Amino acid sequence: MLKFSVSRSLAGTAIFLCLLAALANGQSWTPVAASYPGSGAGASFLLTDGTVMVHQEQSSTDAWYKLTPDINGSYVNGTWTTLAPIPFYSPLFFGSAVLPNGELLVEGGEYSDLNPVWTNMGALYNPVTNKWKKINPPTGWTSIGDAQNVILNNGVDMQANCCTTQFAYFNPTKFTWTAFSGNGKFDVFDEEGFNLLPSGEVLSVDAYVFQYDATGMNSELYNPTTETWSSAGSTGVQLWDSHCGIESKATYELGPAVLRPDGTVFATGANTCGAGNTSVYDTATGTWTPGPTFPGQYNVADGPASIEINGNVLVMASPGYGSTPSAFYEWDGTNLTATVNPPNAKNDSSFYGHLLVLPTGQILFADYSRKIELFNSAGTYNTAWAPQITKVAKTLTHAKSYVVSGYRFAGVSAGGAYGDDYQPYTNYALVRITNLQTNHVFYCKTHNPSSYAMQSAALQTTHFNVPAGIETGASTIVVVTNGIPSQSVDITVD
Repeated sequence: MLKFSVSRSLAGTAIFLCLLAALANGQSWTPVAASYPGSGAGASFLLTDGTVMVHQEQSSTDAWYKLTPDINGSYVNGTWTTLAPIPFYSPLFFGSAVLPNGELLVEGGEYSDLNPVWTNMGALYNPVTNKWKKINPPTGWTSIGDAQNVILNNGVDMQANCCTTQFAYFNPTKFTWTAFSGNGKFDVFDEEGFNLLPSGEVLSVDAYVFQYDATGMNSELYNPTTETWSSAGSTGVQLWDSHCGIESKATYELGPAVLRPDGTVFATGANTCGAGNTSVYDTATGTWTPGPTFPGQYNVADGPASIEINGNVLVMASPGYGSTPSAFYEWDGTNLTATVNPPNAKNDSSFYGHLLVLPTGQILFADYSRKIELFNSAGTYNTAWAPQITKVAKTLTHAKSYVVSGYRFAGVSAGGAYGDDYQPYTNYALVRITNLQTNHVFYCKTHNPSSYAMQSAALQTTHFNVPAGIETGASTIVVVTNGIPSQSVDITVD
């Protein structure tokens, strides 16, 4: 496949040839058979029981729907059910996290009821009761907005304030916050993204909001041990949009960044007056190396990216903020190449897109339409990246809870990325049981994992609840993270 080092006059030909190569290599999109029930699908989250919650967006009415895989484990043939809406506000572009207890936290929102508000409201969803609980903001916070969220290695949830240097830790048991102000952060969090690193630190590329510097290329690291921020060095090329030095026209947008199994973070850039840049952060050396630019005018001024099971990064780009058509590219650690596009890409700008890694290894794509597509990667995973079960009960009883132990339960990547508007992280273990007589698939709700540390050599555990309606008899069990399963273990369901 071709590198994008061609001139703009040849960019169209290069993209066409790369698309042919992508098709030949087996990359493809498969539509979910049933249309999304809402008016337009957006932010999507993988719950710990294997179901997917999808938010209705570009609507003044809050609505959520759940996609459940069929009895054979297929999301393509899955079914939709209606979930309870948030009863007290209708957020759009918000911070989010699937918490260790399996509940979904929604914080803030750049919009509510389609009105720009940068609200400080929040909500917590319990998938067992199908109910939302109102969460009060940290004391003194007047905004949260479209802010970042990440779960640290120790399971602590960290939420930022979009428009200041404030951040806070959330306690899901007491529904309280431990708030911090600044602690060395250079600029406000607006437009930036959080990337959890194997070290437990959090990487963020500065967007220079309220700190305009036309040549600014700084990045920062958050150290959870010291609870402080420090510089992570220059990205080497500019990743935020300064509009070529015209402050009044700068959008300050950034693209997403994704951790790969080799320990590098691939970061993408926005640019309203040219092609978007990319840069690669090496977590082993703590240094940045500029990568290739996107072809033509393509860049990621808000948009999704995701790890694939083969270790490549899938990213959605478009020719400028809000412009169409969009196109999908892959980064394999050396080359940035075009891949096959879903049918609706011609109507999309990059910021429409949401990518989420599924337990099947497919990547779910939602773009404000009613048609959900699944990306099928070429190739497969390195077995060294897979979870490994070392201890689990040989006989499981339905409706009871157990603990499974092993390695790499948090995976080798956080999964997906977007930035400050959407956090589709999936670096937590799911447990899947397959009945050997019927080949029917059952997901057990997991909760309280011992660690979210990726690429870790330490023993990790997670709790799981065997479904009450599971089929009994000889079965196999696997732990799956970011679509990569462990080797199966023979069990009996009682």
